[in-house]
Amino acid sequence: MGSLGALMKHPDDFYPLLKLKMAARNAEKQIPSEPHWGFCFSMLHKVSRSFALVIQQLDTELRNAVCIFYLVLRALDTVEDDTSVAADVKVPILIDFYHHIYDRDWHFSCGTKEYKVLMDQFHHVSAAFLELEKGYQEAIEDITLRMGAGMAKYICKEVETVDDYDEYCHYVAGLVGLGLSKLFHAYGSEDLAPESLSNSMGLFLQKTNIIRDYLEDINEIPQSRMFWPRQIWSKYIKKLEDLKDEENSVKAVQCLNDMVTNALLHVDDCLKYMSALCDPAIFRFCAIPQIMAIGTLALCYNNIKVFRGVVKMRRGLTAKVIDRTKSMADVYGAFYDFSCILKAKVDKNDPNAQKTMSRLDSILKTCRDSGVLNKRKSYIIENQSDYTSFVVVLLFIILAIFLVNLNPNWPNN
Repeated sequence: MGSLGALMKHPDDFYPLLKLKMAARNAEKQIPSEPHWGFCFSMLHKVSRSFALVIQQLDTELRNAVCIFYLVLRALDTVEDDTSVAADVKVPILIDFYHHIYDRDWHFSCGTKEYKVLMDQFHHVSAAFLELEKGYQEAIEDITLRMGAGMAKYICKEVETVDDYDEYCHYVAGLVGLGLSKLFHAYGSEDLAPESLSNSMGLFLQKTNIIRDYLEDINEIPQSRMFWPRQIWSKYIKKLEDLKDEENSVKAVQCLNDMVTNALLHVDDCLKYMSALCDPAIFRFCAIPQIMAIGTLALCYNNIKVFRGVVKMRRGLTAKVIDRTKSMADVYGAFYDFSCILKAKVDKNDPNAQKTMSRLDSILKTCRDSGVLNKRKSYIIENQSDYTSFVVVLLFIILAIFLVNLNPNWPNN
C-alpha cells in the first residue's frame, strides 16, 4: 500500500489507500473468463494498473472497447519505443499496424517484460477486437492508422521545433483523445467533442509524461529517446543529454520550467472538455488522469530531481485523487490547488517566470469563475504536527487488522 514513512507524514492517506487497495482486488476478480478477454484485462492490469482501475467503472460495452483501444495503442507504442528494432523493420510495421489488428494470427516479438508478452500473444487482442461492434472497430482502426503513420514519420525525424513537438504529441496522444471521444460518441452517451479539445486532452498528458520521463528516455539503451524540442532546450544547453550533468543544474531547471510552462497551454481546453461530459463514469475516467497530470507538473516544476531520478506523486495522494474526483467541482478544486502549489515555486529570476505566472493566473481565474471552489476538499494539506500519537497508533492497529484479514494463513506462515 503506501510506504510507512509516507503514511507517518500523511496519516490521512490511509483511508483512500485502503479503498484503492480494495478496488484493485475487486477489479482483479472481475476479469472475464473467456481466454482472449481474460488475457486482455489481465494484461491491462500489468501494463497500467491505474488505468485499469478507472476503466473498470465504465459500462461493460464501453469498457471492453476502451480496453482493446488501449492495448492496441500500447502495442503500437511498444514497437515505436523498442530502440533495438531497426528503423527499416519498425517503420513498415507501424504503417501497417491498422491491418494487423484484424489478423488473428499476427504477432511481433519486441519490447520487454509484460510488453513482450503483449506482443507475443497479440492474437488475443485481435480476437477481442473482432468481437466489438463495427462502430468501435472503425474508430480504433482509424486512430491506429493515423498514429502508426505519425510514429513512422518521427522514427526518421527529430523533434526540432515546438510545432514538431505539438505534432509528435498529437500523433502519439492527441489522437488517443480523438479516439476516446469517438468511442464515447459511438456508445451514445456523449456528443462528439471538438477535435481541438480532444487533442489538448491527449497533449496535456503526453507532455507531462515527456517532462517527467526525461532521465529514463535519455538513458534508454541501446539508443536515447529524445522528445524535448530543440527549440526549447537549445536556449539552455548544447546537447539535450547535458541537462542531467550536475554542473548544468541551473540551466537544466530553467529548461524544465520552460517545458512545464509550454504544457500549461492546454489546461483551459482540458477544463472545457471535461465540463461538457454527461456520463459520470466517463467523466471520472477522463478527469482522474488530468488531475494526476497537473499534480505531477506541480511536483516537477523547478525540481532538479527530474534529472536525477524518478519524480512522481506519492501513492497516497494518487489514492486521494481517485477517491475524491466525482464532479467538476472536484476538478476545478484540484487544478486550483495544484496551480497554487506550482505558482508558489516560481522563481522571479527564472527566464520564463512572467509567462508561467500569466498561464497559472489564467487557470486560477477559470477555476475561481466556476463558482464551485468551496465545494471540495483541498489538496493543499495543512501542517500535520497536530496529529497526536493516538492517531498514529490507531493507524497501525487498523493496518495490522487489514493485513491479517488479507491473509488468513498469516499466523502459520
